[in-house]
Amino acid sequence: MNTIAHTGSARRSKAFAARAASMLRSETALVRLAQTAVVLHIADDNFLQPNPGTSAADHLVSGLVPITLVVGAAALYGRLRAGARATLALLVGFFGVLIGIEAAYYTLNGGPTGDDFTGIMATLGGLVLLVVGALTLWRSRRTDDRPWRRYLRRAAVTAGAVAFGLVVLFPTALAYIVTHTARAKVPAPNLGAPFEEVAFTTSDGLRLQGWFVPSRNDATVIAFPGRSGPQKHTRMLVRHGYGVLLFDRRGEGASEGDPNSFGWVGDRDLHAAAAYLRSRPDVDPERLGGIGLSVGGEMLIHAAAHSDAFKAIVSEGASGQSARDGLANGDTLESFLGGGVNTLAVAVFTSTLPPPSLKSEVAKIAPNEVFFVYGENGQGGTEAKPNKLFYAAGREPKRIWEVPNGQHIAGITTQPEEYERRVIAFFDAALLDE
Repeated sequence: MNTIAHTGSARRSKAFAARAASMLRSETALVRLAQTAVVLHIADDNFLQPNPGTSAADHLVSGLVPITLVVGAAALYGRLRAGARATLALLVGFFGVLIGIEAAYYTLNGGPTGDDFTGIMATLGGLVLLVVGALTLWRSRRTDDRPWRRYLRRAAVTAGAVAFGLVVLFPTALAYIVTHTARAKVPAPNLGAPFEEVAFTTSDGLRLQGWFVPSRNDATVIAFPGRSGPQKHTRMLVRHGYGVLLFDRRGEGASEGDPNSFGWVGDRDLHAAAAYLRSRPDVDPERLGGIGLSVGGEMLIHAAAHSDAFKAIVSEGASGQSARDGLANGDTLESFLGGGVNTLAVAVFTSTLPPPSLKSEVAKIAPNEVFFVYGENGQGGTEAKPNKLFYAAGREPKRIWEVPNGQHIAGITTQPEEYERRVIAFFDAALLDE
């Protein structure tokens, strides 16, 4: 009897092991198929169908690093225990859904084209991985220990997952979104004066599109970034006779290139815009200025620090573009946590290093003039500190103004008359006075 029972038990164990191995093989095959969809979109986006004006060589880091990580996860998957497999599946699934956001965004703004089709596949692959990861976690959960230990362990795991999401996943997701999506359409023009369509080329070969309103007072101002946000500022400048250039920055609207809402290397766009204006016979190269809103103000600081083309700039709502700015502005803990992860992710996704800190750049603007503007309540009241640091680090001539009760880049709507008086007086003194 004991021999027969032992034999039956052994057979059941072997059958169970066979079923488990079969399930694992099926699970691994499904996971690898889903991961292949993610890899295919990464390769398509970076190497097979890069954005107009760019090439595969511009995306070596942004393509090879994620592909290596996903392929490595696929190779390891079948060799790992259930908890580790679930974690890998969830992480790659998160990334698959994340990289599909680009396809969803552009599909909703004009229909799918180019690599949007593989982006949709990556989204589906990511969803499959999330489901597999969640099911694997559920099936492998421990239920043989005491309830208080079980729930304490699960609470600790949940807390760790939330912390990981806040410190790593959210900054990574933000980095991907701001480096892969931008305004897809050219807005309707409302500039307050006749304009002409213009185009010019950056030092790295990107063709940028914009609008130009000729000057009536011999001075010209670049309103930046884009052709949507600065239109109200353009109408203000036009009323006072200023010529104005607005244009789509790289990766936005009708312009070529990869987007980056944090503005890394965006100063190249401004240098190209200034060179274009200075080449026009109807523009006085000694009367050229710029007004930048938010990241536009940050890019203007970089551009003006390395070019004498900008005789006067208004930087409104600038604060920082990377962890370098956080460290320079004294935000050490935030810079090493989410800010550091975000900066690293942006660097990977753009194959680009972050620019120097704004604080280190502002002193280089002199002897040209700079005017720092920020809202009292801008970005939750955090704009005051960096702008005061920029002003302190800058050299004369310089000005600063805190917009009372102002939100982020809302000076022109919060205090319209005072905003117009101060900004126009600044440009008049810098660009018109002999």
